Amino acid sequence: MFGGTGFLGNRIVHHLRNHEFPVRIASRHPDRAHRESGPEKSQLQFAQANIHDERSVADALAGAYGVINAVSLYRERGPETFHSVHVEAAQRVAAQARRAGVKRLVHVSGIGADAASSSCYVRKRGEGERAVRAEFADAFLVRPAVMFGPDDAFLSTILKLLRRLPIYPMFGRGRTRLQPAYVEDVAEAVARVMERAETQPTVFEFGGPTSYSYEQLLRAIAHQAGLAPLLIPIPFVVWHLLAWACEIFPGPPLTRNQVELMQIDTVSSPGMPGFAELGISPHSIEEILQRMLSNRG
Repeated sequence: MFGGTGFLGNRIVHHLRNHEFPVRIASRHPDRAHRESGPEKSQLQFAQANIHDERSVADALAGAYGVINAVSLYRERGPETFHSVHVEAAQRVAAQARRAGVKRLVHVSGIGADAASSSCYVRKRGEGERAVRAEFADAFLVRPAVMFGPDDAFLSTILKLLRRLPIYPMFGRGRTRLQPAYVEDVAEAVARVMERAETQPTVFEFGGPTSYSYEQLLRAIAHQAGLAPLLIPIPFVVWHLLAWACEIFPGPPLTRNQVELMQIDTVSSPGMPGFAELGISPHSIEEILQRMLSNRG
């Protein structure tokens, strides 16, 4: 399991364990992974591995039946670029998995991945899928929509801003379509892909039960939280200028890539296999938000 310490990866590990898979978490920082106790502890291993190092990847894959690559990057930092992570590293894992005789590879990408996209992030996701399939023809491709859950960087951030800002600036006119998926549903889906007997390589797209415009999503979240913000449309050209200014400083709160992504619809394609094919009824954002609000008391 590459990326097993991340927002999605950590949950995939938990669901794999629920399906009684022995799991090896390969990470540069395996100490950050959740460590189980009890009789199941022997079925959870930790390997220090750098996805950018071929030998390191090969060592982590030794003796594995299957591999899941859930490593992702949402903001470029120095040598960590969308190309190095989503294309080169993804290809490296796939090539080493083939050489190691791995039977099943699941590559986590994202809805809308397109090698012809004008967005660098989306384009590199698409190029990464091509690179993986070129090395490992039977790879399963998993494309989640934007994911939400406790302690995420999506729903929690929007809720925090809605509470702080009585006047909320929207990206454009709020017409971009989103189909948020609950991270636990996506993790369970990945575990079931690993478990299913079907070997035909498939592309799965995992979107939640509801498709929203960005404005509809903001209003739904605000309603659940008992808020009534004034939503103000801000042209994308303004957001791009603001992001450009932010990028002058280290650790910018907003990047031009993030603004570009808010201009692209991320909804599952009609007819594509998804949660239903795996017997999963996805949770709505309203249901999970109510749980989150109740837990915070």
